[in-house]
Amino acid sequence: MKAEIQLTPEQKQDLVERAKQARQWAYVPYSHYPVGAALLTASGKLYDGVNIENAAYPTTICAERVAVFKAVSEGERDFVAIAVVTEDGGSPCGSCRQVMSEFGLGLHVMMANAQGEILSECSLADLLPRAFNSSSLE
Repeated sequence: MKAEIQLTPEQKQDLVERAKQARQWAYVPYSHYPVGAALLTASGKLYDGVNIENAAYPTTICAERVAVFKAVSEGERDFVAIAVVTEDGGSPCGSCRQVMSEFGLGLHVMMANAQGEILSECSLADLLPRAFNSSSLE
């Protein structure tokens, strides 16, 4: 597990603001629960994502996974922090936690409400104790 990197208050707020801005592009005709995410990589790049719903519910994808997949598709593998913005500061779902864990449990996770107020922050290891990862396959 990589060590968690300390972010400045300004870096945290910038990440939350990026997620908050991305949230406007969410496609949520069924749940009406828009989510925005912003992922900071070790290279300093930011990747955002939104949840995208589908009438066939299992094919819906969460904002966190969109951000991770965008980053990975651009060659990024080392993630520092992710901000998730929802109406009420909701937490990443289990599928998102599992996908993020593939790239390190030291990821700093911030959950903020629609006003951009950080309500909770912790490491991914705290959100996903006893994670199933590559070492589980050895």
